[in-house]
Amino acid sequence: MSNDPGKPDLPPAGLGEIARQFVSARLRGGSLSDFPGLIPDDLETAYRVQDLAISQWDDRVVGWKVGYIAAERRDSSGDDRLLGPVFSRKLWNATGAIVEIPVFSGAGGFAAVEAEYVLQLQADAPVDQLHWSPEQAEALPARMFIGVEVASSPLATINVLGPLAVVSDFGNNNGLILGPEVPAWTTLDEPSLRAQTEIEGEVVGTGGATRLPGGLRAAYAFALSRSAQRGRPLKKGDLIATGNATGIHDIAVGQQAVIRFTGYGDISCKAVAAG
Repeated sequence: MSNDPGKPDLPPAGLGEIARQFVSARLRGGSLSDFPGLIPDDLETAYRVQDLAISQWDDRVVGWKVGYIAAERRDSSGDDRLLGPVFSRKLWNATGAIVEIPVFSGAGGFAAVEAEYVLQLQADAPVDQLHWSPEQAEALPARMFIGVEVASSPLATINVLGPLAVVSDFGNNNGLILGPEVPAWTTLDEPSLRAQTEIEGEVVGTGGATRLPGGLRAAYAFALSRSAQRGRPLKKGDLIATGNATGIHDIAVGQQAVIRFTGYGDISCKAVAAG
């Protein structure tokens, strides 16, 4: 897994304060009543906030979640997706038991679960390649697993405020559950990769790999490109959660979710209070 690069250049004090308040709220399991400062003007600035927050977080990055940006919410960069870090102590293996996932909903924050197809790089990405096509991404070897993203933030309105707020707070991520492998994923037809999410026994979302705009390879290519452009080229062992495969499903403390991946197994989890 890759370690974080050196700390970013010191930005204006306001960006550092945004990062500090998000990190502080996460550490205490608390909530924020509003975005802590002025929302960044663009994704580049939002990633500067994220980099500062990563440098303040006492853990190493082992992967990245990919989230989709609706066309009407994109900035001048043209990015149709965003990244958020996954940390080593917020990575859990699904063993068949119910995995307890820490969320901020009980403290007034946001919490949801997302079915994910998770790639793990089997080789370093070339450090000098800043742009990747889906075809180039497929050629960089990776294993694929089923998984569940814990999408949670101390800021209840984070998704309402949009991608600039989401990027600023770790991409609205608070963990990743890694399940069994999907062997030889590049040989499979994506429509055959199906998933369903249940919360408290009720089906709340269905879908699969085809729900991801452009498919798995487009998400892989974006993660490689944006990471390299940020000065964080991906390394062997890094994980990429490619995007929600059944939707974004709100969950509250005490509720249990079961995410079923047709032919590859189920992952069960229960939301507990973060902190």
